[in-house]
Amino acid sequence: MATEKRFQKIYSQGTLDVVEIWVDQETGVNYIFRQSGYAGGMTPLLDREGKPVVSPVTK
Repeated sequence: MATEKRFQKIYSQGTLDVVEIWVDQETGVNYIFRQSGYAGGMTPLLDREGKPVVSPVTK
């Protein structure tokens, strides 16, 4: 079983209407998570050209 978490939260805003950015520690792909009340969803964060935002991975 892995001891390190695969996803790391790097940004969070709000309490009832939540916006968070998570980074996959294996691929570097950034995801945006949006929650409003009991509904929520997560999708890859895209740049202006429609490509996924990728952060450098350090291991």
